[in-house]
Amino acid sequence: MTDNALEIILHNYPQSPVAEKARIGFGIKGLSWRSVEIPRLAPKPMLTKLTGGYRRTPVMQIGADIYCDTLCILRELERRHPLPTFFPTSDAGLMWCLSRWTDGALFDLTVKIVLGSAGEGLPGDFAEDRGRLYFGPDWADGLKAANAALPHLASQIRAPLHWANDQLSDNRKFLLGEDPAAIDAQFYHLIWFLRGRWDRGPAFLSEFEHLERWEGQVAKIGHGTMAEMSPEEAIMQARENTPITMQATDKLDPQGLKPGMRVSISPDLDGGEQPVAGEVVAANCDTIAICRQEQDLGNICVHFPRAGYRVEITD
Repeated sequence: MTDNALEIILHNYPQSPVAEKARIGFGIKGLSWRSVEIPRLAPKPMLTKLTGGYRRTPVMQIGADIYCDTLCILRELERRHPLPTFFPTSDAGLMWCLSRWTDGALFDLTVKIVLGSAGEGLPGDFAEDRGRLYFGPDWADGLKAANAALPHLASQIRAPLHWANDQLSDNRKFLLGEDPAAIDAQFYHLIWFLRGRWDRGPAFLSEFEHLERWEGQVAKIGHGTMAEMSPEEAIMQARENTPITMQATDKLDPQGLKPGMRVSISPDLDGGEQPVAGEVVAANCDTIAICRQEQDLGNICVHFPRAGYRVEITD
């Protein structure tokens, strides 16, 4: 069986803006995929059985290979399904650079607006979970500060939205031209989140005529062809397959990572999350894959981006 013959499974939930980025990615490539709905809040035992502890949304599964973070997901989709490409121009490097902004500082700003605007209206368990994830140990103070600073936060996101609006002012369909690209999915999930989860979002976005037109074009792309799958079926897929990732060494790796080394991996911020432990299979400047043994499943290979994640050597 070739690796492309295995089903693409996305562990996600409908309200997740980051999962929407991946779903649009499926649409750009016209892919068929299976959707496993996961809880919005921890614990997520069926998911963490596959990931070894990683609980963020979404996670992509293909057989016994597990891909964490949309940076890793989009890169793997491009590798396995190069046409239609996520990079219709010669600007792939620039788009990956921009993704560190859309997925980093700009997403954090969007989260502060959405969570801050909800204020005390957030359910307590949701406020604690997301507050700890995005505002750190002093999350309650962070939420209060975001609520008080909403006019300032809105002014900070208004400038980037104007830049994108100006980029689209020549009536191009997408940010780079006539064909959708990865950067469209990476920017769109922010607009989707602002419009759907901020009560002032639709009014705020109405200022940006060309951006709203582009937003409609991206929405029309859709999510490819989706069919539901149960968590138990996804676990079975992992059990019945073996990872396809081959060992590889990057001689210039700053940490000297090599296959067989024991490591732990976690997001490079204090979100109170459990690290994922395993043995290095392959590592380069873009990704790291580790092998872990899971009872009743056997070998599982979990993939992370290098950017935004901390790798600690544990042996």
